[in-house]
Amino acid sequence: MYKKLKPYIMLAPVMIIILGIFTMGLVLGFFQSLGYFPVIGLNDFTLKYYKEVLLDKSFIDSFKFSIYISLISSVLSVIIGVLLAYSIFQSKHKKGIEEIIYKLPIIVPHSIAALLVYNMLTQSGVLARVLFSLGFISEQAQFPSLIFDKNGIGIIVTYIWKETPFIAMVVYTVLSNINEKLAEAALNLGANKRQVFWRIILPLIMPSILSSFIIIFSFSFGSFEVPYLLGPTNPKTLPVKAYIEYTNPDLTHRPYTMVINMILTFYSFLLVWLYSKTFKLISKFNG
Repeated sequence: MYKKLKPYIMLAPVMIIILGIFTMGLVLGFFQSLGYFPVIGLNDFTLKYYKEVLLDKSFIDSFKFSIYISLISSVLSVIIGVLLAYSIFQSKHKKGIEEIIYKLPIIVPHSIAALLVYNMLTQSGVLARVLFSLGFISEQAQFPSLIFDKNGIGIIVTYIWKETPFIAMVVYTVLSNINEKLAEAALNLGANKRQVFWRIILPLIMPSILSSFIIIFSFSFGSFEVPYLLGPTNPKTLPVKAYIEYTNPDLTHRPYTMVINMILTFYSFLLVWLYSKTFKLISKFNG
């Protein structure tokens, strides 16, 4: 019994401090979102800040923009990652490809990735210069504006570059553990490679795809640095909007900031719950 509890006992001091700080911050943020902020004279609990934020057009636009960025980047990352994982699985030089995928995008911080995309996709960036040198455009200003645009192309490209290797490696791990005799039996019974992928391989890797999708969706939904560096002036993603409200010198804006943070927290817990359900599905499926 002691051996089983020993790791938890040893981690308890650190976890108590971490959970204490997290819990206190969450509680204080929740109180401030309800209008209780005695430092500036707000002593009454109210839901008016939630009502004003939820009915505010800029908040709705930011929420839609955050969902749009997260959904598009996550779906494209999953599609590209699954195809990449399957191509690696079919490749004879798997080890070399794996090392390249792991070392390049995964180890690069998101802030550095954003700067790389900025240098590549701006109208004065590398890609525009190359196209101008090759004669595809007569001047660099003809290159489409992909950074700071309202469609969030630069943000999406950054997330795809960072998230695709993660999806590929998760899916590849599952593919490596699939019994090859299943595909061989299907081929012997007359199925082609496309039917083997859609009817046998894809159902087996689908639980891992779903769990990976939830992870990257939740991360991109709550991420700050990439939208802050590459996002448009309007609309902004929810984390960036919360930061701008928080840095407002007028402290009466603080409850609005905390309302946005509580909404982000709610969606984070919701996604964690979805992930746990998906993980149980995977465990049941593997069992």
